[in-house]
Amino acid sequence: MTAMLTTESLFLASLFSAWFTPERLEMMLRATLILFIGFPLLILLARWLGKVLTKQLSAHSGMVISKAVFYVGAVVLAITLLRELGFQLTALLGAAGIAGVAIGFASQTSLSNIISGLFLVWEKPFSVGDAINVGDTTGVVFSIDLLSIKLRTFDNRFIRIPNERLIKSDVTTITRFPIRRFDINLGVAYKEDIKRVIHVLKDIADKNPHCLDEPEPVVIFQNFGDSSLNFLFGVWFAKQDFLVLRNSIMAEIKERFDAEGIEIPFPHRTLYSGSETAPFPIRIVQETPSPDASEKPAPPEGWHKE
Repeated sequence: MTAMLTTESLFLASLFSAWFTPERLEMMLRATLILFIGFPLLILLARWLGKVLTKQLSAHSGMVISKAVFYVGAVVLAITLLRELGFQLTALLGAAGIAGVAIGFASQTSLSNIISGLFLVWEKPFSVGDAINVGDTTGVVFSIDLLSIKLRTFDNRFIRIPNERLIKSDVTTITRFPIRRFDINLGVAYKEDIKRVIHVLKDIADKNPHCLDEPEPVVIFQNFGDSSLNFLFGVWFAKQDFLVLRNSIMAEIKERFDAEGIEIPFPHRTLYSGSETAPFPIRIVQETPSPDASEKPAPPEGWHKE
């Protein structure tokens, strides 16, 4: 039994000494340093670079460039790690080249998104934190990547938009400038005095604390509508005051018009049957006739019996 244990111990010792040679131990040490030190340092470098570029350029540029540096650095570290572990990269790179051609044909959309992302970095139509509108989608940009951007809508939904679509579509950056104008289309009855209506609207804007004095409010008499005189009422405001201004100014217009006796009409429709068409028959039905009525009421003028 003792001889058997001694034989097994010698076999394991020879196997250990054959496998864990000084050269192999040094190789494993370098691979471990690359894996557990190189990648964390790369992550820290990408984050630091993103913060610096965000301050010097923009949040858009900082985010895209930092991610590009991270991806390129990760590929370099992975190749270095494989070489340290003794892999033959010539055959591996050859196979990767063949696979890369096939993947390239299959990933033309991804490549187009990457190129579009670089154009967005150069053009800078918006930044992280801006509210934008793309087609029927409106939201706040909270992430910009090489392939797409991420939006958070105002009802807290997550939307991903490919960069290629942004290049091909009309993009409206709502919060690009510090001030905006809120336009209100409203109508008043034809009997109202136009000068008085304009004076009341300007007074409403002057008394609202969220309306800017410069640029001054805009009141334009647009046209004669079907049932109303139509006005455009535009007030300027700081972009962060949009919601509070919208709610307050709409309520103040209604309250002030009611106090001033200015009528906001609803659409009126007149039914005309034509000169060659017989009048529509009308029947008057009395649901609860009075029992003591001595005589029936006279029919109204223009009444026609069926």
